[in-house]
Amino acid sequence: MEKFMDQNFLLSTLTAKWLYHEIAEEMPIIDYHCHISPQEIAEDRKFNNISEVWLGGDHYKWRQMRFGGIPEDLITGKGDPREKFRAFAAVLPRLIGNPMYHWSHLELKRVFGIEEPLTSENADEIYEKCNEVLSKYSARDLMRKFHVKAVCTTDDPCDDLRWHEKIAADQAMEIKVLPAFRPDKAVNIEKDGFAEYIGRLSQATGKEICCTEDVIAALYQRIGYFSSHGCLCADHGLDYCMYAEPDKAVADKAFQMAMEGKRPPKEEADAYKTMVTIACAKKYAEKNWVMQIHFGCLRDNNKPQFGKLGPDTGYDAVNPRSGAEHVAPLLNAFAENKGLPKVILYSLNPCDNTALVSIAGCFQGDGMVGRVQQGSGWWFNDNRTGMRAQLTELANNGMLGCFVGMLTDSRSFLSYTRHEYFRRILCELIGEWVESGQYPHDKKQLAKLVGDICFHNTNEFFGFGV
Repeated sequence: MEKFMDQNFLLSTLTAKWLYHEIAEEMPIIDYHCHISPQEIAEDRKFNNISEVWLGGDHYKWRQMRFGGIPEDLITGKGDPREKFRAFAAVLPRLIGNPMYHWSHLELKRVFGIEEPLTSENADEIYEKCNEVLSKYSARDLMRKFHVKAVCTTDDPCDDLRWHEKIAADQAMEIKVLPAFRPDKAVNIEKDGFAEYIGRLSQATGKEICCTEDVIAALYQRIGYFSSHGCLCADHGLDYCMYAEPDKAVADKAFQMAMEGKRPPKEEADAYKTMVTIACAKKYAEKNWVMQIHFGCLRDNNKPQFGKLGPDTGYDAVNPRSGAEHVAPLLNAFAENKGLPKVILYSLNPCDNTALVSIAGCFQGDGMVGRVQQGSGWWFNDNRTGMRAQLTELANNGMLGCFVGMLTDSRSFLSYTRHEYFRRILCELIGEWVESGQYPHDKKQLAKLVGDICFHNTNEFFGFGV
């Protein structure tokens, strides 16, 4: 009987095992969308205990701990780190079928050499062993352990990027760490705090911002600043994908209302958001940046808890009204404005898979490979079922061979095992197709397909040059 999550975990065919162990397993990692702190990389942070690096900031784990009845003090509060670890250990065995169970044990195996499943009974022993191993690692050491070649962090347009400057100036740091431009607070006009943010953007640019065109000019200035720091991509996070005629008068009306602390009507807010997004896309195209668009999220649903803990603490959900019907008009507006950049589309609603792949097919061209792509299974979809569904739909209606692969979307330096999880699922799926006669057992072509999806496509698409 094979051991729990052994070397052939998720790999059931000979082709899948060959593809993973001979090709995918040793491929380097480019993590082109994550939320790790550039300050922690610059300072090469050392972690005091496993709970800091494993549970701190991880709202995926926080949600499951709440499901398991863990009190908030042992989740986001000031509880003892050992007690927090014990609490998560008590919850973990109940997560059968949840990717958290696999991610957690892959992290324990790959970093800490722990083979046995984590439970309440062995929590203290594993806590001590993890801390002993962790004392030998820094943030950069963890990145090197996973053969990371490049990462893109997530950075606000107002950020001075000083931590990125420190990393770039450090000759001992061989891993590329680049900023990614995230203009959500300047785009999402309906959100609380918009007026205050525009004040910050005005201060960062030294320009007064009085209308929509001023916002665009300010963002253009910051795009130039990010570009001078090596930035290769932007990421737009939208609750829903919008499209409205980019009417300047309507957009300015929405802007003035928001600056007065009022929430503009949806139609007017969408006109502003559309106008700013189209303008950003044009500048990204000029810079040859990749534009990632994430949409379809219902955020901060538990208002009392949001009031206590703030955003990104585990109270988000899938938006059934994702706005997928607006993706094609938005991309068309980019093209008509002569500003269609390389684009990766992510919807949190898995029902949008077919739509996104088919829409992407309408905007290829100019001799560019996979100019518009559907992104990997995102957030609530980065599990075995969601990844297989996304990969299958991309193969059915697009071109799997030009796919740019996986990302962590994580705040943890241990989360690079998500790339392993994805690669095993990819190899298993391709192995099934080969062994059922749907694709030839051509080792040269299969090796190229898997190597490209795991690493080479991303390197070329973004222009990392690693």
